[in-house]
Amino acid sequence: TDVELAKEIGDKVGYPILIKAAAGGGGKGMRVVENREELKEQMERAISEATSAFGDGSVFIEKYVTSPRHIEIQVLADSHGNVVHLFERECSVQRRHQKVVEEAPSVPLNLAPALRARMGEAAVKCAKACDYLGAGTVEFLLDGKGNFYFLEMNTRLQVEHPVTELITGVDLVEQQILIARGEKLAFQQEDLKIRGHAIELRVYAEDPLNNFLPSIGTLEVYRLPSGPGIRVDDGFEEGMDVPIYYDPMIAKLITYGANRGEALAKMREAIDNYHIKGIETTL
Repeated sequence: TDVELAKEIGDKVGYPILIKAAAGGGGKGMRVVENREELKEQMERAISEATSAFGDGSVFIEKYVTSPRHIEIQVLADSHGNVVHLFERECSVQRRHQKVVEEAPSVPLNLAPALRARMGEAAVKCAKACDYLGAGTVEFLLDGKGNFYFLEMNTRLQVEHPVTELITGVDLVEQQILIARGEKLAFQQEDLKIRGHAIELRVYAEDPLNNFLPSIGTLEVYRLPSGPGIRVDDGFEEGMDVPIYYDPMIAKLITYGANRGEALAKMREAIDNYHIKGIETTL
């Protein structure tokens, strides 16, 4: 909350830096600061936004990584001291700091298996360090030189967990329940392998051609694609209203293939066969 202290931290971290609201996310209370001269004004704006959105104006400061990739690692930890990671998801396609497209595995990490192993190990260490229990997601930023930085840990399943389920064959929801029942993980790290490629598109009730503004209305037509390698997780049916009051995501469209090209081809086909009328969507 103190600008002078923030200046000291900024000098230590090195510019550019990112100011972020400590009490919440979603891009609110977030400001990029290019140099020391900008810090006071940008920090005051971030504190004001954070106070309005979360009732708490405190912020933290971190290194701003240019041209980053958003890579997250899924972990499972049981009550018997066992922790494994289920590889990574790449979530770099975003709008307003919210993910739109996610995939597993990440193409750069396919080309750098040693880096994948280091990131997985870091995620497991993070979970162990806080005696974590259950399913969790450790998020990192990866720069163009192969350096990765801890971003945050989400203490839950993520929206994009289906892509991990598809490439590992592990039902993450089932694992959460088994862990909650006090059972041991039935597999170890070396048992887990990446098979194929999965892509998820978040189907948002938004108009991408109009700056992703929310789109509300009645689902006059709502017909899902289906077939091998196509999965839809949704919460709506034809005839239902999409209101303005909630998160704009109405569904998740996930495709799976033997490789990335196959998963992309299935995604294009699935989008063509996903019929929605009455609102605009990210399809």
